[in-house]
Amino acid sequence: MVRAAAALAVLWFTAIAAALPAAAAKDDDDDDDDTPAKPAVPNIYLDLSTAAVTIPANSLALGFGGGQWLSRLQLSSPAAIGVGVSAPLTVDLTDRLSVYAGVFGSTALPDNGSWTNFEINSWMAGFTAELYQQNGGTFPTVTLQSTLSAPTIDWRINASSIDNNLEFDYALDADETRGLLAGVRYIQVLVDSAAVTVRSPIIGYLGGYYQWPNNWKASVRAGLQHFGGAQLGTLTPIKSFTQPILRIDLDQIDDNDNRLFGVSGQIAWTPTPSYMLTLRTPIYAVRN
Repeated sequence: MVRAAAALAVLWFTAIAAALPAAAAKDDDDDDDDTPAKPAVPNIYLDLSTAAVTIPANSLALGFGGGQWLSRLQLSSPAAIGVGVSAPLTVDLTDRLSVYAGVFGSTALPDNGSWTNFEINSWMAGFTAELYQQNGGTFPTVTLQSTLSAPTIDWRINASSIDNNLEFDYALDADETRGLLAGVRYIQVLVDSAAVTVRSPIIGYLGGYYQWPNNWKASVRAGLQHFGGAQLGTLTPIKSFTQPILRIDLDQIDDNDNRLFGVSGQIAWTPTPSYMLTLRTPIYAVRN
């Protein structure tokens, strides 16, 4: 857990160092153009999302869903349906840097069983930073998102994770309403038991997006997920695999690119197919 926090702190300082100077320079340019000053209070909102996922037997919930599903690590379990609620309080410090922290709770319905109690089983903290902006140039916008998740409940086997996603966005028009995507996602899994080893999964993907004049935006990401497997002692209860993954997002945004509503569908082979449907319903305290 200490290693996870230290690693995230290094990423925080790196992202802030990269994002803030460029944002300040952009503000200076805006002042020279006599454009209206930015609001003194940043966007503040609860980025509420609710996800339903099918979890095959003897597998881990991986994919684009995030590392918070790993907090209660079970290496041998029946197939189940899981429902999770993520509630991070988010602050947009600039148009290029956001920070957030919150909690994640879930419940599950195993095969031939009944729904478990809904519990707040992990907390999260992280940031999203635009390290570089395309601004009509030839090099794409580069965005880094990093999230630390750790359990709030003492399970038999606990796992923390650092979920890092580096994405390249190449806009095909000046208004950035259509473009191409490429990225890599790496989830570092840290287990508190010396007898258990979980090799960190990595996802590489390509995709694209299109935004209509009515501010509805569709995005598609498709790629491969490699998972090195999990091992308990001399046994290997979860084997390694390299399988496809597909995610489709549909978002309603406003004229300032603030998300108003979003729905995402994902299918990840683990290697048995796992389906996830996510609704994002942000609740704004301040929206500029």
